[in-house]
Amino acid sequence: MSHTLAELTRVFGRIGLLSFGGPAAQIALMHRELVEERPWLTEAQFLRALSFCMLLPGPEAMQLATYAGWRLRGVPGGLIAGGLFVLPGAVVIAALALAYGALADLPLVQAGFLGIKATVVVIVIQAILRLSAKALAGREHMLLAGLSFLALFLFNLPFPLVIALAAAWGGWRFSGPIPPGGTRPQTRRSLRPLLIGGALWAVPVAGAALAGADLLLAIGLFFSKLSVVTFGGAYAVLAYMTQEVVTAQGWISAGQMLDALGLAETTPGPLILVTQFVGITAGMNAGGAGLGLLAGGMTLWVTFVPCFIWIFAGAPLIDWLEHRPRINAALSAVTAAVVGVIANLSVWFAVHVLFASVDRLRAGPLHLLAPDRASFQPAALALVLLAAMLLLWRKWPLLQGLGTVTLAGVGIGLL
Repeated sequence: MSHTLAELTRVFGRIGLLSFGGPAAQIALMHRELVEERPWLTEAQFLRALSFCMLLPGPEAMQLATYAGWRLRGVPGGLIAGGLFVLPGAVVIAALALAYGALADLPLVQAGFLGIKATVVVIVIQAILRLSAKALAGREHMLLAGLSFLALFLFNLPFPLVIALAAAWGGWRFSGPIPPGGTRPQTRRSLRPLLIGGALWAVPVAGAALAGADLLLAIGLFFSKLSVVTFGGAYAVLAYMTQEVVTAQGWISAGQMLDALGLAETTPGPLILVTQFVGITAGMNAGGAGLGLLAGGMTLWVTFVPCFIWIFAGAPLIDWLEHRPRINAALSAVTAAVVGVIANLSVWFAVHVLFASVDRLRAGPLHLLAPDRASFQPAALALVLLAAMLLLWRKWPLLQGLGTVTLAGVGIGLL
């Protein structure tokens, strides 16, 4: 059955506009639109595509949309489907980031953002609980999660190193029969999108280098690297991004990082759009709104162009990957390690929300968080407890809970 590009544009445009609530909600929305309401994909095709996308770095829901478009109308369909999944959220993020830069210093706005930050702490705890139920299948996976947490929290090891070690361990520990079958990988079909996509990926980074735009070059290089290691979803890579943009580079503050995540939670599209907010804020901190928009455009490009490359190059390899259980074992170990990564992120967020002043002390190989006890914020603790009651106990929808706690923060500010 042939589907016109106009049909794809209409359907995936609606998916992009309605894709709130994180990957689970976004995948459910696509299942309803593509499998139930109009049988463009069979149940088996949808699940197979989802499994494939979960093997890749990057936002699996966006890549699932790209795969669906590619399967229906080739590369043009994939570009339309993936692009429309990202575009609405990107427009909203750009507007929010510019407004944030202009208004963030107002006292009532700061009070509202305290409510957003408090809710973010609970949102990340929710992510840990959801992922743990799926990822921690036994003692070994629990141990991997614990060791990953300690590696980041106590030793401040680089995120890519932690992920690489977990993958190596999982692949090495695999024991079991290799199932027969599976086609040989069709590498020729993968080579062209790798070459063309790689060249397009590099264009703005090379342009920044030639123009001597040091900040844009640094942002392009860092977020390019980030796009290759985003296994386990946005929450996992946030720890690495925070480590780099707040601690190592000082492009934004810890408070701005928390605000970025809180606002990204309110927009349609993949949560990894938080990178665009971070890029815009870093550019505005360094040189105003113009540089902010350029930096935001750079982060968008180098974050999402690789997602299209992985799909267009990797789709012909699906049958081959299905019969490589050692690769799946390595990725299961990575997912277990990601639980520890997100746990480290939750502690970091909580400490920076509850205390206005936090240092990082070095004691030999250890890197320890050292909050100033005098800077403890009782209002922040009250808002965290309110957010936990609404989201964890009462099971409120995210946007409703986030809005309520934000208004509570404004109320405390007025008092």
